[in-house]
Formats: sequence, C-alpha cells, structure tokens
Amino acid sequence: MIKMAPGGPFDGEKQTDPLVLEMLNAQYGLDQPLSLQYARFISNLFKGELGPSTNYPSWSVEEIIASKLPVSIELGLYSFILALFLGSGIGALSAVRPNSLYDYLPMSTSMLGICLPSFVIGPLLLLVFSLHFQWFNVQGWNFPQDKVLPVCTLALFYTAFIARLTRSSLIEVLGKDYIRTAIAKGVSPLRTIVVHGLRNAFSPVISYLGPALAGLISGSFVVETIFQLPGLGRFFVLSAMNRDVSLTIGVVLFYAVLILAFNLMVDILLVFMNPKRRFND
Repeated sequence: MIKMAPGGPFDGEKQTDPLVLEMLNAQYGLDQPLSLQYARFISNLFKGELGPSTNYPSWSVEEIIASKLPVSIELGLYSFILALFLGSGIGALSAVRPNSLYDYLPMSTSMLGICLPSFVIGPLLLLVFSLHFQWFNVQGWNFPQDKVLPVCTLALFYTAFIARLTRSSLIEVLGKDYIRTAIAKGVSPLRTIVVHGLRNAFSPVISYLGPALAGLISGSFVVETIFQLPGLGRFFVLSAMNRDVSLTIGVVLFYAVLILAFNLMVDILLVFMNPKRRFND
C-alpha cells in the first residue's frame, strides 16, 4: 500500500536533484522492480535483517525497534496494570450490587470509555489537566507526572471492557450452587466473592487479556503521537508518512510476532487455571 501511494521516501519540500535522487534510489534498491525488492526483503528476513531505514540513514530497523521499544512497553505495561485492576474492581462492585446506583453509574461510565476513541480522550485530557489546571506536562516521558495522562488515555477503553466482562461473568458465577453453599456454611461475603467467585469468573477476562495486552502495546500509535512520546508507535506513524517502507514493514512484523506470543501465553495460563482445558495423555 505504501508503494502504491504517491510520493517516495526522498521527496521533500525542496525538489531533490534528479541525479542525487537516482543515486539514492539505487543505493536502497528502490530502482528495481517490486518483485525483486520483495525477494531481497524475504532473503534478508531469513538472515534476521530488516534492512536500513531510509528516513534515518545511520540506523537500521532493528536498532530503531530496540531503542524505541522500551517506551512503548512501559506505556503498555502501566496501562495494562491500571486497566486490569481498575476494570476488575469496577466490574466486581457492579456484580455484587446489580441494578443499583453502584451498577448503573460505573457501567454507564464504562460505556462512555468504549465509545470514545483515544484520539478524542487524549486531547480532552490535555485540554483539561495540562492546559487548564496545569497539573501535568503536555508532552514528555521523563518524569512520573508525564506518564499519567498517556497511561489513562490508553487504559480507559480496556478498563471499560474488562469491567463489563467481569460484571457479566461474576453475576453468572454468583448464582451457582457452590456459592450458595459457601454462604450457607458461614463463609464471609468478601471471601466468597474474591476466593470462590472471582477466581472462576475471571476466565473470560483472562481470555481477553491476550488481545488486550497486544492491543495496548500496538495501540499506542495514536497515544504516542498525541503526547509526542519517543516510543515505537510514534516512529511507526512517521515511517508511514515518510514512505519509510523498511521501518513500516519491520514494525508490523515485530508487532505481529508479539501479538502471537501474548495470545500463546494467555492460552497456556488458561490451561493452568482450568484443568478441564488440558489435553489427555
């Protein structure tokens, strides 16, 4: 798709000398047919090389991914922890008191979090908490207060989804016979909900954590661009805008492998949590 789009990696505001442009295309192999470029890329991929970046000539794609990934990982990890604990807590509170104010208010707020995309929530948070109240910086990733708004922006959607999953699953579990038996034996309500209820109600949530964690890592493209974070997502957006094909393809492949790894880890975790999922010998 990038190859079919108009323009090239060396187009700029000033017109480049045709001879210089020809030499640059020859250096990066862009003067060859698309089939030969693809074959060369596949050959280098089997060698573990993703090629040089046309927008950052002194850097290879592997070096860019290695240097910018920690920021994206940190942003995704903080957002994942916030979404997991906040979402499960809100969902459990709504399930314990269904059809009450403790249920309607959190679920209405979670629906708002699902409906509003991050490119709307991010600027709103910046407008209110950075420009109006001046509690946080507009951009940066150097201080703890710099990380609050990006993490909240990225985590809000997944918090809402986890809350709704936890609520529906826990309501179903709380109607089971063994929950009534535990209550009849005098088990405290808190222990019944946390130990007996949430443990079994968390399976749908854990099934969702694989795609959620992958989405948090790869979904940071918009958030990193809004808050000008020096992460891999922002470089991916810039690579697409600058027609840096090597960097774009390298980041896509890297995230694809990362998503597969996360899903595999979640499947293994589900097997350990539920012995019924284990394969017979």
